[in-house]
Formats: sequence, C-alpha cells, structure tokens
Amino acid sequence: QGSTSPPRSREPGEREEAPGAMASPSPARNPTEVQMSQLVLPCHTNHRGELSTGQLLKWIDTAACLSAERHAGCPCVTASMDDIYFEHTISVGQVVNIKAKVNRAFNSSMEVGIQVSYEDLCSGKHCSICKAYATFVAQGPLGSKVRLKPLTPQTEEEKIEYSIAAERRRMRLVHKDTLKDLLTRSPQETELETRDGSGAVPAEKTRVESVELVLPPHANHQGNTFGGQIMAWMENMATIAASRLCHAHPTLRAIEMFHFRGPSQVGDRLVLKAIVNNAFKNSMEVGVSAEAYGQEMSVSRRHINSAFMTFVVLDQEGHPRTLPMVAPEPGDGERRYREASARKKIRLDRKYVVSCKQTEVPLSVPWDQSNKVYLSYNNVSALKLLVAKANWALAREKEKVRMYTLEEDKFLSFRIEMSVCIAASRAFSLLSNLRRRHEWDSHYVSAELVQKVDDDDMIYHVVSQKLRNENKPQDFVILASRRKPCSKGDPYVVAFRSVTLPTHPARAEFTRGETLCSGFCIWPESEEMSKVAYYNQAMPGYLNYVTTNVAGLSSDICSTFEACEKFLLKNKEDLISRLQD
Repeated sequence: QGSTSPPRSREPGEREEAPGAMASPSPARNPTEVQMSQLVLPCHTNHRGELSTGQLLKWIDTAACLSAERHAGCPCVTASMDDIYFEHTISVGQVVNIKAKVNRAFNSSMEVGIQVSYEDLCSGKHCSICKAYATFVAQGPLGSKVRLKPLTPQTEEEKIEYSIAAERRRMRLVHKDTLKDLLTRSPQETELETRDGSGAVPAEKTRVESVELVLPPHANHQGNTFGGQIMAWMENMATIAASRLCHAHPTLRAIEMFHFRGPSQVGDRLVLKAIVNNAFKNSMEVGVSAEAYGQEMSVSRRHINSAFMTFVVLDQEGHPRTLPMVAPEPGDGERRYREASARKKIRLDRKYVVSCKQTEVPLSVPWDQSNKVYLSYNNVSALKLLVAKANWALAREKEKVRMYTLEEDKFLSFRIEMSVCIAASRAFSLLSNLRRRHEWDSHYVSAELVQKVDDDDMIYHVVSQKLRNENKPQDFVILASRRKPCSKGDPYVVAFRSVTLPTHPARAEFTRGETLCSGFCIWPESEEMSKVAYYNQAMPGYLNYVTTNVAGLSSDICSTFEACEKFLLKNKEDLISRLQD
C-alpha cells in the first residue's frame, strides 16, 4: 500500500502482494486496484445453495471501500451504488472474484468501478456476474470533507472509464428529476394495469417490518454501520415481501440506485420496511427503506436509505413465472404503484441505452421523456469512448490539418484536428450551434431547432446536400449534447447522434440519413489557442466522404475543416461583442 494509506489489517479475501515478489513485465497495476476472492460456503447461501445477494453486496461494498481508501488515504463512506443487474447465480463451492478500482476522483467524492465474476474450481469456468459503480466520499476528522488528489489514468481502459465517469455522475444527479418528469408529463404511461385483477393480492399483505440492533461486528473501521451490511439487511426484507406475494422463493434480478442519506452508528436501531409496490407479468418491484434511531424513542427516526429491487420467480426450467397482480392501497399505495410503473420504463430504457455495447444500439433510438437522460449519456459517452481509442493511424497531413483513421470491426472512424487561434470556450459556443454549421460546412443546407431538451441537449432537423448517385437531399434528426469540462484537462465536448421523433418521420422528399457517433472535442492550449478535433464513426459503406482507397481521405474533408477554421476566426470577435451587449 502507498504511504498515504492508514495502517490497517488485511481484510478477509483481499489479495496482497508478497514482499519481494518477482517483478512482472506487464504494466504496473493501478495503485487503487483491490482484488478479492471468496469461496462460497454453506453459511453464505440461501435454501437453494446459491450465494445470497446480501452477502455478495457486503463483499462488493468492502472491496470498493478499500479501493476508495487507497486513493484517499483516509476513511471513506458509501454515498451511492448505481443500478446492479445480476446475470447469474453463484453456487456453493464456487469462487467469487471481485476487482475494484477508482475510475475518477472529483472534489471530495470518487467513482469506484467494480467487476464481479465467479470461478468454478472443478471445471475452470469463469463467468461474469455483474458490473457496478459506487460513489464514495472521503471523510476527515469529525466527518469533515477531504479534498481528493486527482487521478491520472494510464491504460486505454482507464482513460475511457475516467472520461465517462463525469457523464455517469451527471446522470446520477438528475435521476430523481427523470422520474418526476415522466410522472408529470406522461401520466398515461403509468396508469393502472388492465390485467384481470380478480385475484389481485392486497399490497398490504406483503408489507414487512423488522428492527436490527447495530453491534460492533456490523460497523466499519470508523464506527459507522457498514454500508454493505445495511444493503444486506434491506435485501433480506425485500425478499420476504416478494415471497409474501408469490408464495415462493423469488430471485433478485436488479437493484436500482442505492442512495445513503446519512450515517448510523453502533448502538443505533435500524427499522427496515419493505412492500411490493407493483407486480408486472413476470417481475415485481419491492420498495424497501431503512430508518435509524438511538436508545431514546423520543428522538425522531433518521431516514438512512431507500432502494427498489426487482424480483422474478423461476420455474423448474429457469423461466420466469406469471405473477399475481397487486391491489394498491388508496393514496400512498397508488402513488407507489404508478411510480413503480414509471421506474420500470426508465429502468428498461436505461439498461437498453446505457448498458448496451455501442454495436448493439440501433442508430436511431426513439427519443422520449423517460430515456432523454440516458440517450444524452450514451451520446456523450460514445464520443468519449471514440476519443480514448488507441491505434489511430495518421492518414494525411496538410499544413495545420491532420487526419487520422481507425478501422475496427464494422466501423470506420476518422479524426481531423488542428490548432486554432481562439479561446476554447468561444469555439465551443460556435460549434455547438448547428444552426450556424451551414456557414462553414457546404454539406449542410439547413438545421432547424425542433426541441430544446435543456440547456445542454437539443434536437435538430438537419437537411444536407444530395448524395452522389441520389436525386434528393438527405435529412437527419440529430440530438446534440454539449458538455463543459468537469475538471482541468477535460475537453469541451459537442456530441451528435441520430434519434427518432414522432413529430419528424421520414418524408418522401428526403433520404433519411443516420449518424451513429460524431462530434467535436476542444482542448484549451492557452488562453487564446485551442486544439479542435472532429470525430466521426460510421459503417464503411455509409461514410460518403471516404474514397475507394480507404488509406486516404477525400480532400473535401480537409477543405471543410479549413473552412471551419476561417469561420471560427471570423466569428470569435463577433461573439465577444454579442456577449458584451
């Protein structure tokens, strides 16, 4: 461990490097990386001989906390845990392998990425279980916040995670607003289900409440209740509530974001409550909360945590069974019922857009209120992923303009960059306005702003020139997402991707085009000098600007980018004048 880390004993299952171990020729391991291996024993399992999810959550939180503390050099507490989707169950006798490392440090919080897999010692088989992202906060004396040192990513994978961590952070901060927005704007999407409800189970019959006394074994090395322990207790309560609905043993499939609202200590009483909020055809959502109070009942309870867990009931073939309907109680019960429907839609959109590999997401994804945050995330993160790629090959250099290509799988990508005498913030403002792109890009005819999602995300209807061998112009419906730097060294980002809008279907007078991933990254080089880079990722047959000789790019791109430079230089002073006015 680094000299900044406080001395401590090794946690069970944590791998430590032996002193004087033989040096490996491979690159040095990330100093924040923690590896943990645990043999699943009967005491860790449920009635089916499978590892209980609560126990797995404790191990995940332990590994993540140790990684966070390696970077911070001081105690850290769990602030939140992002959605977790469990792909497989783990049986007794198998080994759980957990790898955690800090992806990015912000001011006083940091994101830790966790990968979980299992290993069958008899067959040698390895299989992924889940991937999780946790946010930890560093704490100084008396709970004061600690300013964290920046993290410098080394490998391509680390650079990708570092870059996208800022976008995931943004998504967490607007998570609650997404639900409120869907409930307000689209109430029809959350109406009561129309299945035959004659056999519906009253939701109150699934309610469960229990109290736990926090003892020293439940606390971490700071005396606070261990976050993983709270998650395990909550999972246990949720399982009981789910069992009361289906009268069977349910299987946990997903956990929505955990948010820890405050700490609890040894000696506190934790009141855990759970109820089935809604049952869909093959799955159910259980809401669970944790409240804490001290010895004196007169003191009001403190809300520690809330979570929503999705369960299924599997038949003997492993297929989800049909579940009975839930009859919600009037008032709060109906509110929870509708919110569960909204969360299901958001969860499916988020899993589809955010969790899919780039090659598995169709070019034009329907845009609506429930998935707008996640499409924006996918838009920006896809561009950042492309920027962080290695193996870019210099294809052409003409004066100040450098062009690079990247060929991989189904995609052909190109990057064009140059240094321009303009402040990065001014270039960002000019290039993020698609309505002005026709002033420098001759391929653009017009760009109409059709929807302002928020200050950073806008949807345009773009009309371009006719393609070769086509007798009508192309049109696009494009989501433009702009991001200012999150910290020093980050670029300004303007990302583009195609979406579909019901108000703008394909029309006969146009050939509907699509863009998978494109956009600008702008790095400040000085106060009045910036490096401007344009990226485009497309199917080789789609990229009209590329000549039959894939090793070279059409000079059309070069002249377009030179026109972009002239546009920036011409308008930088005009922009200053408008801002002053």
